[in-house]
Amino acid sequence: MSDLPRKAVTRTAKLAALPLGFAGRATLGLGKRIGGRPADVVAVELQQRTADQLFKVLGELKGGAMKFGQAMSVFEAALPEEVAGPYRAALTKLQDAAPPMPGRTVRQVLSDRLGADWRELFLEFDEEPAAAASIGQVHRAVWHDGRDVAVKVQYPGAGAALLSDLSQLGRVARLLGPLIPGMDIKPLISELRDRVSEELDYALEAQAQHTHAAEFADDPDIVVPDVVHQADQVLVTEWLDGVPLAEVISGGTESERDRAGQLLAHFLFAGPIRTGLLHADPHPGNFRLLVDDGPAEGWRLGVLDFGTVDRLPEGLPEPIGTALRLALEGDAEQVNAMLRQEGFVKPSIRLDPEAVLDYLLPIIEPARLEEFPFSRGWMRTQAARIADPRSPANQLGKQLNLPPSYLLIHRVTLSTIGVLCQLNATVRLRDELLEWLPGFAGPGEG
Repeated sequence: MSDLPRKAVTRTAKLAALPLGFAGRATLGLGKRIGGRPADVVAVELQQRTADQLFKVLGELKGGAMKFGQAMSVFEAALPEEVAGPYRAALTKLQDAAPPMPGRTVRQVLSDRLGADWRELFLEFDEEPAAAASIGQVHRAVWHDGRDVAVKVQYPGAGAALLSDLSQLGRVARLLGPLIPGMDIKPLISELRDRVSEELDYALEAQAQHTHAAEFADDPDIVVPDVVHQADQVLVTEWLDGVPLAEVISGGTESERDRAGQLLAHFLFAGPIRTGLLHADPHPGNFRLLVDDGPAEGWRLGVLDFGTVDRLPEGLPEPIGTALRLALEGDAEQVNAMLRQEGFVKPSIRLDPEAVLDYLLPIIEPARLEEFPFSRGWMRTQAARIADPRSPANQLGKQLNLPPSYLLIHRVTLSTIGVLCQLNATVRLRDELLEWLPGFAGPGEG
């Protein structure tokens, strides 16, 4: 059996210790402020120590702890550099690796799910995992017809571990808040929890992946490996080589980073309208840059892991594009009306339309310009503006509501922007919006 259930008590104890450590540091920070130390200096110290403990614990666990860590990791661009710097390497590792299952466990799962003669399905099977993530690990193999394949094997007990970890983290969500300025952690954990059953269902994942593979077959920009075979807790897909996006982030050239960023933005907006699905797990471990000897314009993006998707039969909702276009046109009254209509502003709340526009314009700047240089500095500025209790943006943000139907879209968009900032990529985002986002292209555009 996997080590996940067996060590449940240890896992819970490690996660339960997090709030004690956070509370202790908060008390220490209060003492330092009373002692005369500047509040911003103390706040950075608290963030640094909180991040240190959080990433250390998450890095030792699979299940929901690692899933939360992966979701958080795309937002490291919002952290102050003195906090983010020391943990960037650890976060990148967390995005694409975890302690492997023992070989005997892998063999047992494959025997249970594919049959006692499972080895006859493969010409070769490497028992050393090529990659490991929150609920399963991937083995490289050769299918019986000679194709190179990736065999994803789910950890036994992964579902229970996911739910247990996320429930535990949900109890301390409020204390995690200061780690990512301007971000409410609790809805993120709740949404991850809501998606557990879907992510554990490899039949649903196979369906979503095949839909994308069929739609993007022979596409000049996007590559999705097709499904070869699927059984309960086992998914076999075509193998995909390429440069992991995490490596492009940490050491890619400017042309590699710009091309990867452009392709990522393209996939985010083209995917839903072409497939009716939104890939909802955009952390760097799920992407590869397929580089050749030609110019960067010809490189392609490989996309993996379709365990979490949002079903959008009509593509991204048209009100998003329309409201974005109206905001860029400066139509404060119409934007305010649309936000109310879609449930972003509750009926009992009264907001100044011009204040709403002032809140939105800096965030949507990438949609206004022909090309936009995404950077950690830009994201930190936006996060600090919204997180500062003294700023009008902070006060207005507290009065906005996020409708459930938009929650996953919102997280995916924020996550993608986080990755673009990690890439430090210059991206023609407006081009993608004009072509793929319903409602964004006005009369005579698109």
